[in-house]
Amino acid sequence: MKTYIPGKDAALEESINAFEAKLKAAGFNVEPVSWLNPVPNVWSVHIRDVDAPMNFTNGKGASKKAALASALGEYFERLSCNYFYADFYLGQEIGESEFVHYPNEKWFPLTDDDTLPDALLDDAMRAFYDPEEMLNASDLIDLQSGNEERGICALPFARQKDQQTVYVPMNIIGNLYVSNGMSAGNTKTEARSQGLSEVFERAIKNRIIAERISMPEIPDEVIARYPSIKASIDALVEEGFPIVVYDASMGGQYPVVCVTLFNPNNGTCFTSWGAHPRFQVALERTVTELLQGRSLKDLDVFEAPSFHDEDVADHHNLETHFIDSSGTVSWDMFKDTPDYAFTEWNFDGTSEEEVEWLLGKLHAEDADAYIADYDHLGVNCCRIIVPGWSEIYPPEEVQLCNNNRGTDLRDAMGMLLATDYADEEIESLFDVLEMSDFDDSYMVCELMGVAPDAGSAWKSLTIGELKCLLALAMGDLESAQEFAAWSLEYNATIYSKDRLNFMRCLIASLELAQDENRDPAEYRRAFGFNYGDAITEAVWNSISGDIRFYGLDAPEGDLTAFGAHTKLLGSYHKLQAAKAKAAN
Repeated sequence: MKTYIPGKDAALEESINAFEAKLKAAGFNVEPVSWLNPVPNVWSVHIRDVDAPMNFTNGKGASKKAALASALGEYFERLSCNYFYADFYLGQEIGESEFVHYPNEKWFPLTDDDTLPDALLDDAMRAFYDPEEMLNASDLIDLQSGNEERGICALPFARQKDQQTVYVPMNIIGNLYVSNGMSAGNTKTEARSQGLSEVFERAIKNRIIAERISMPEIPDEVIARYPSIKASIDALVEEGFPIVVYDASMGGQYPVVCVTLFNPNNGTCFTSWGAHPRFQVALERTVTELLQGRSLKDLDVFEAPSFHDEDVADHHNLETHFIDSSGTVSWDMFKDTPDYAFTEWNFDGTSEEEVEWLLGKLHAEDADAYIADYDHLGVNCCRIIVPGWSEIYPPEEVQLCNNNRGTDLRDAMGMLLATDYADEEIESLFDVLEMSDFDDSYMVCELMGVAPDAGSAWKSLTIGELKCLLALAMGDLESAQEFAAWSLEYNATIYSKDRLNFMRCLIASLELAQDENRDPAEYRRAFGFNYGDAITEAVWNSISGDIRFYGLDAPEGDLTAFGAHTKLLGSYHKLQAAKAKAAN
């Protein structure tokens, strides 16, 4: 028996079988880890790569099969669009290989005056990303290769108004768009329809939240036409959570629905959003998204509505809504008198017609979509960019918070480890920190683009703690104590048990070492009782300079040789092989 659902160009069974077979053929070992079915007709599943567990996705649907197909589709979109690797440095070998991202990528050498190469972007994109003409070519080196000598890596996108090819720097894609606009489908147009729908969903969601727009409720008689969806809503209401379903189309302009769950237990609320040309699909996705990866006991983590307009409209709040939907919304959204009337909308056509309908809406607002299609894994996937609509982070982030800003830190850290903590390299790393002006709370591995091993000192290492270890290595005990105290206060909840013990011992030992009226030898035995002999010995040797950077070991100074990072790279090599095979 085959199961067909609206908005899909193939049966669920066909999709699941094809997805699983193609993952296996490419060498990826993906398995379901956990399932949730908190209310009728709402399923979600978490799947991950057995060989590279940091690569995972979540799927949702009205049935178990629909949720699995959703999770597998999302897995393909994140593999095909390289999203799993977007935050990581891929090492010198890949950075100098025939292609770093895709066989059709194009490299633009840096110009002598650091201006943007002429063939990069189009006029509209340049005006949007760099209105003040302050962007430098060197700002656009991609994190994954870190290869400044090679230049700017750009990917080809088709501008939908005229199908012209436009080259977009990977750096801009990774810094501004993250996963927005990515999709997979049984056909190219199904993938594009879903990707465009997500763009509308997130853009209109942000507009309504930021502008505090009051939405009309969708009448009960309309929801009653979809009994399985109504059953899910009714079950949540019976559990004590008032649910209101809103028409977020802004007068029928956009195919968006919003479902709001109010939590009387703690006075908070949670908004879930969905979009699709077909009203039924948009409504179902909104309800299933409400509980994706959540049981009913996980609904106490959201924020109370607010009357502070600036806080609600702040882009950091909107970013939080994208990340995990836990941002704040305004009470104004729930006024009894809506800002526009309910409009019953629906577009019922083929996936090809859906794409044209959605693109037509963008073009009518003088916006344009740039699309890159990928099928190197045998599944239709795409990445869609709509300047002014689909950014998750504002364009100025390319200059203010570029994901390649940790390149100098990574290089200096690699040299430090390779020389077994030579004085010259310690001073070089200290200079990098001084010039970069990183916030003390930044995670070092995140800045370097390295996946740390769970439970290791690298996992919790912040810039503040790194400054503490640098001060220790340079014999500046006063500064070391200051940063050690900060690190313990900031990181206490994420430190491993051993690292927490080390930092506690370090703070007490530094205080003792700087006390001219006390002899440390008199307290050695008591410190051993309190912190353990091994930790006490490591701390005291760190203060004397006999041990440097305790716990931060890396094989031969190679930052890509961490266990977790090695697994990530192994996964990427499989993906690169599939791309090369498809290109040939």
